[in-house]
Amino acid sequence: MTEQLSYELVAPEEVGVDPARLEVFLRRCRLEVEGGPLPSAQVAVAKGGRLVAFETYGSATPDKRYILQSVGRSVVAATMWKLLGENLIALDERVGDIIPEFATNGKEVVTVEQVLTHTAGFPFAPLGYPKMLDHSKRLEAFSRWKLDWEPGSRLQFHLTSAAWVIAELVERRTGLSFSDYLRTEIVEPLGLGLMLPVPEDQFDKVLAVPEAIDRTSDEQEVDPWGPWYLANAKVLAGGEPSHSIVGSAADMALFFQALHHSDIWAPGIVDEATRIYRSEAPFGEKLYGGSDEILNVGLFCTVSGEIGGQWSPRTGSPRTFGNGGAPCQLAFMDPEADTSFAFLTNGYPMSGYDYSRTGENRIKNIGNLGNDLVA
Repeated sequence: MTEQLSYELVAPEEVGVDPARLEVFLRRCRLEVEGGPLPSAQVAVAKGGRLVAFETYGSATPDKRYILQSVGRSVVAATMWKLLGENLIALDERVGDIIPEFATNGKEVVTVEQVLTHTAGFPFAPLGYPKMLDHSKRLEAFSRWKLDWEPGSRLQFHLTSAAWVIAELVERRTGLSFSDYLRTEIVEPLGLGLMLPVPEDQFDKVLAVPEAIDRTSDEQEVDPWGPWYLANAKVLAGGEPSHSIVGSAADMALFFQALHHSDIWAPGIVDEATRIYRSEAPFGEKLYGGSDEILNVGLFCTVSGEIGGQWSPRTGSPRTFGNGGAPCQLAFMDPEADTSFAFLTNGYPMSGYDYSRTGENRIKNIGNLGNDLVA
């Protein structure tokens, strides 16, 4: 499982990427390590199904993978897009009709679409380690979950709960566990190095392990309930689907290309899944995805649109889609320019997310430069 994949690079001008713009983008990413707080960063760019850049800066070696955090939602989404394109599931189906254990406490009205658009009404439904390791206990948790608000009435990030439901939907409709389906139907056919789960004994071998960038003494402890939760080998091995996927920047850049250049997904389904289904300011605290800025949501992805949230690139076309994730990671594709990029790091502030001015500027500047590579 730890085999290092090799990726063929082509000259940027060969596929229409501006070499000068690419160099500016790479130099900006490198600055965050050589002149900034990040211990390492990994970046990749692809166009036309080909990889044109793949660089690792700082303490990590190029063979290391990164915990994708919410960037991995795009991969989770793609499993559902595949099922939708094959008519194995429908957006208007009720989740409880597929997973009877879920149809309790008013949740019997929740639809597949609401789960995929973060509007289902159970954003903080609890399911943590070690209960998440046991399938029967996951189903018991589903039955206990209650609604915080009426399904469809509010957009609020379902940080972990929605992905657990998605994983069970995939299993009910395919007969494969989510991790097996992802591996056999998407990752292996595409020759990618994405992994879920990471075996506990492979934690240090596979990963660029998260490091605190603002710790001033050894006595300080990180927030164990935020993104740092997954810096524990036992927890990461549990395979929580929404955040525990690990991979390289090249994996993510090429994954986005495959959405449009492979025959794994039915014609037209990716374009349909990445249109805007909901557009509003997400509810909740900023640390959990809340914002005063408008967020455009597709089917378990964010879409730039004409106006959009702070994680979305503001360059390129309004059809740009993908996800950002802790601490400041980004992976997006502009289907009109046919470019994709990923920026990953293992440098986390103690709180998990970097919402300092420096951190927010990092997200905005790297996202905008990475999505502006075609003259």
